[in-house]
Amino acid sequence: MSKPIRVLIGVVVVLALAGGGLAYLRLQRPAVTATLVLFGDIDIREVQPAFNDSDHIATMTVQEGASVKRGQLIATLEDTRYAAMLAQAQAQMHAAQQALARLLAGSRPEEIAQARANMQALEVTYRNNEVAARRYAALAPHGGVTRQQSDDAQAAFEAAHQQYEAAREAYLLVVAGPRAEDIAAGRANFEAAQAAVALAQRQFDDTSLYAPSDGVVENRILEPGDIATPSTPVYTIALPNPLWVRAYVPESDLARVRLGTLARVSTDSFPGRVYQGWIGYLSPTAEFTPKTVETPELRTALVYQLRVYVCDARGELRLGMPATVTIDTDWAAPVPAPPGCGPDDAGQR
Repeated sequence: MSKPIRVLIGVVVVLALAGGGLAYLRLQRPAVTATLVLFGDIDIREVQPAFNDSDHIATMTVQEGASVKRGQLIATLEDTRYAAMLAQAQAQMHAAQQALARLLAGSRPEEIAQARANMQALEVTYRNNEVAARRYAALAPHGGVTRQQSDDAQAAFEAAHQQYEAAREAYLLVVAGPRAEDIAAGRANFEAAQAAVALAQRQFDDTSLYAPSDGVVENRILEPGDIATPSTPVYTIALPNPLWVRAYVPESDLARVRLGTLARVSTDSFPGRVYQGWIGYLSPTAEFTPKTVETPELRTALVYQLRVYVCDARGELRLGMPATVTIDTDWAAPVPAPPGCGPDDAGQR
């Protein structure tokens, strides 16, 4: 066989092998469909309410599995100590209030009259001692009185005069009433007492624990008789709204999903029942496939977490329930959610 024929045969064989390989790869490559199927678990938010103060728990009013409404009383503390503190603060506030009222009212007419009468009585004594002192001073040079008697009369006059001046100043003070500084200090004391009452009232109110939102009690962490502290939760309450499926989309399918895209959710617990949902969250960062995702092909791939919020009017979905998410990716833009089933209806704003 000539050399050109052998070369030609070799080229034909290589081309045939290449074409067969491409055909095999094309047959083995999965077809890109308009539907994306993801697997995940039902997820919800939880809250763990706790008391703002420390004391023994007196009552626990709900059990596990009970539904609670926002503002419902769910536990109380022993309140004897807090009630006493509140009563003490209120009594101190009333005392400060009366002291301020006395300052604002000024002097009573009876107090003014008393001060005036005292001043006038001392004035009479002062005037009388003044006359006696002058008389004694005039008689002393002629021997009518001794020098000591004259000096005593003068001293009595000066003492009476000083007492009169003191009574006069006291009378003027009573007429003028309290100083502005005294009134300001009294008002400040009253306001401080009011603040103390507000604090004591808040501490007393904090002996009652209320549900922070609608939900279902998952766990009673403490029991009556336990010591409650602000750092120790009393209950774990599951919030049924919003409700979502936590799933993971591989990087190769990331371009096929967008926020707001409608999705269908189904579970093994209710075969044939489909729940409407929409993509409400798409993680901006990649992560390694979680161990709970059992797809072998994705174990070493990078994925992005997404949340598909679900409408569950019957209350059938439970935390941790496995779910299948079907997303129709054959669209040009996100489709609005149907009436009564959208982000606003699930509390997502």
